[in-house]
Amino acid sequence: MMNKISEIVKHGLLLIGSLTFSSTMAQNYEAKVDSLMKRMTLQEKIGQTVMYSGSWDQTGPIVGSNNGKYIREGNMGGMLNAFTVRGTHDLQKIAVEETRLGIPLLFGYDVIHGHRTIFPINLGLSASWDLKMVEESARIAAEEASAEGIHWTFAPMVDVSREPRWGRISEGAGEDVYLGSQIAKAYVKGFQGDDLSKPNTILACAKHFAAYGAPQAGRDYHTVNMGEGELRDVYLPPFKAAVEAGVETFMTAFNEINGVPATANKFIFKDILRKEWGFNGFVVTDYTAINELVPHGFAKDEKHAAQLALEAGVDMDMMSGANRLYLEELVKENKIDEGLINQACKRILLAKFKLGLFDDPYRYIDEEREKTTKYKPDFLDKARAIAAASSVMLQNNNHALPISKNTKKIAFIGPLVKDEYDIIGNWAAKGDRNGKAVSVFEGISEYLTSNQILYAKGCEILKEDNSGFKEAINVSKAANEIVLVMGEGHHMSGEAASRTNLKIPGIQPELIKQIRQANPNKKITLVLMNGRPLNLSEEVGLVDAILEVWFPGTMGGAAVADLLFGEVNPSGKLTVTFPRNVGQVPIYYNMKNTGRPIPESNPKEDYKSNYIDVSNSPLFPFGHGLSYTNFNYSDFKLSSDTLTFSGEIEASVTITNTGKMDGHEIVQLYLHDKVGSVTRPVKELKGFQKIFLKQGESKTVRFTITAQDLKFYNNQMLFDVEPGEFEIVIAPSSNFKFQHKFNLVD
Repeated sequence: MMNKISEIVKHGLLLIGSLTFSSTMAQNYEAKVDSLMKRMTLQEKIGQTVMYSGSWDQTGPIVGSNNGKYIREGNMGGMLNAFTVRGTHDLQKIAVEETRLGIPLLFGYDVIHGHRTIFPINLGLSASWDLKMVEESARIAAEEASAEGIHWTFAPMVDVSREPRWGRISEGAGEDVYLGSQIAKAYVKGFQGDDLSKPNTILACAKHFAAYGAPQAGRDYHTVNMGEGELRDVYLPPFKAAVEAGVETFMTAFNEINGVPATANKFIFKDILRKEWGFNGFVVTDYTAINELVPHGFAKDEKHAAQLALEAGVDMDMMSGANRLYLEELVKENKIDEGLINQACKRILLAKFKLGLFDDPYRYIDEEREKTTKYKPDFLDKARAIAAASSVMLQNNNHALPISKNTKKIAFIGPLVKDEYDIIGNWAAKGDRNGKAVSVFEGISEYLTSNQILYAKGCEILKEDNSGFKEAINVSKAANEIVLVMGEGHHMSGEAASRTNLKIPGIQPELIKQIRQANPNKKITLVLMNGRPLNLSEEVGLVDAILEVWFPGTMGGAAVADLLFGEVNPSGKLTVTFPRNVGQVPIYYNMKNTGRPIPESNPKEDYKSNYIDVSNSPLFPFGHGLSYTNFNYSDFKLSSDTLTFSGEIEASVTITNTGKMDGHEIVQLYLHDKVGSVTRPVKELKGFQKIFLKQGESKTVRFTITAQDLKFYNNQMLFDVEPGEFEIVIAPSSNFKFQHKFNLVD
C-alpha cells in the first residue's frame, strides 16, 4: 500500500489537505490528471469509462462480469451496488494495490430518498414544498451512504412528469418546472455539500437526461416525441438548475427523443449540456443503455452502439461492457478519435480527485463511522418530521380529522395498517423493511391504549380474496370511528411499474364500500400509501377524510399517527394533479388554452374543448392541500402595474390564520402571459413561500418579479421575454381566477 501511494506522490498526484473547491484547485486537479494520463495506456483510459455491478444488489437485468479480474487489469473505473466498509475496502484494495497505477475505484449506489434512514418517496417529499427539508434529507442520506463506502448516488431524478401511469413519477418532484428546479438544487446541495473533499459527501447525478418523464402511453422506457420548445421550456430547466447548483454527474435516459435515443443524442449532450450550459462533469449511461441502442434500431450492433454513445458525449458505460470490448478496436480502425476517450477518462479522474480519493483511497472506509452513523436518533427524528410535512390532507369533511385521543374505540382496517415492508417505498436503498420501519399500528400505539384499538386486515393489496371482509366489517361496527390504511404495494410504482388502472388496487375499493354501507353515520378516514396520483373519484363520496401519506419511509407510521391525532397539523400540498379518471391523462395545471376553451359563463356549451362524460377539472389540483386551521388571503398589492425590462415590481398579500391551530401555509405565486409569439400556458407557478402562522397571526408575504421570470423559448427558439399584458395571483393552490394584471414594457 505505502509503495503504491509513494509512487503516486512521486508523480505529483497526491492531494494535500481538504480545501473548498475553487478555480485554483480546478487547475491543480487538471494538472494532476494530465500528469497521470501521460502514464496511462489506451486500455487503462478505456477502463476508467467502464462500470460493472457488485453482487450486493441488483437494479436491472443480470449482466455477467468478472469484477476482480477487470479491476486487476485496470479495466474498471467504477462499480455500482458495492457498499459496506468491509466490501468496499476489499475492492478498493485490489484497485489501489494490485494494479499498475493504483487508480482508486468510484463506488455508486441508488441512494434515492434515503440510505438506511428512509424518507418519504421523492414525489411525497416534494409535497412538503420545503427546500430545507429536501436538502436535509439528502444530507442525511449522504452521511449514511458515505459511511458505508459509497462515493456517488444516482440521484436526484429531476424528470418533470405529468404522467401518473408512469411508475417513476414516484421518484421525481411532480409536474411543475419551477418547483422541480428548486428541488433539484436542494438535492444537489444536500448530497454534495459545500466541499466534496469531505468524506461525508457524495457525488450527485442529475437524471434522466432528458424527457424520460413523458413516455408515450405512460409506459416505462417508451418513445418521447415533442417540439424543441416544449423540451426546453418544460423538461430541461430542472437539469439546468442542477448544473447551476454544481452537480458533478449526469445520467442518460432510456427513451428516445424525436427519433434519437438519449444515450446517443449529440444534441442534448454536446450542444445543450456542454456548449450551452457549460457542464464540466461526466456523463454515465443508465443500466445497459448502450446495448439498448441496438433494439432501438439506432445502432447495427453493440460495437456501433459504443461508437455512437462516445461520440454523443457519454463518458462512462454502466453495465453494457461495450466500452471495454470495443473502444480500443474502434480507435485502431480509425472509427473514433482517441481524444474522445481521453476526454471521458479525464472527466472521471477529475471527479475522483475532487472526492479526495487520490489523497486517501480508503477515506470513506471507517468501521467506527459506519457503526455510529446509521439510524442516528436525530436522523430518525428528522425523518418523522419530514414524513408528516410531506403528507397531504386531500379531504376533511365533517371535521373527521384530527381524531380525539379520548375516542373510546377506533377501528384500524386495511392491508397496510401493520405493514413495515411497503411503507418505505420502492427505491429504499438499504432501508430495513423488517425491523426499523415503524408501521401505522406502532405509531398509533404511542397515542392510544390497547383497549382503544380495534384491528382487522380485511384483505391483501392485490389478492382477490374477500374472506377477511366479514371480520373487518364487524370490527368497524364495534368502533366509534374508522381509519382505513390502504394503497399500493411498494413494487407498484417505480421503475418498470407502469399502470393503466389508477384505482386503488385489488378489492380494497370494494371493502371501503362495504364498510361505509355498514356504518352510514360514522366518520371514516382513508390513509393512502402510494407512489402516484390515484383515481379517487368513488372514494371521495365514501369516506370523510383522505390523508395522502405516499410511502412515508422509516418513521412513516409515527408521522401518520402524529397527523391523525393532531400532534402535527397537515401542511403538504400536491405537486402533481390527481385526475378524475385515467381518461383525463395527461392532466396538469398549466395546460394551454386551445382556440375553444370552455367559457366560465356556460361550462356546458357545445363544440368546446371538453369531455361529454366528465368535467375537464381534476379531482384534486396541483397545489391543493388542507390544514386543521384556516388561512385567509387579503389585501393583495402590486407595487406597480408596469414592469420594465430592467426593473422589478413587488406583489404582496396578507395571510391570516383564522382557525384554532398553529400551522404552515404554502403561499403560491402564479402568472399568465396572455399573448406570445408561441402560445403560453394558462398559468405558471413562479414563486412560493412556506410560512408558519400561530392562531390569529397575520403575515405579509412578498414576491419580487423581474423580466427574467417571464422568459420563455419564443418562435425563433430564443430564450427571451416579450412585452405585453400579464395576469398575476397569489393563491393557496392552482385552483383560482386571475383578478390582477400588469404590463411588461420596453
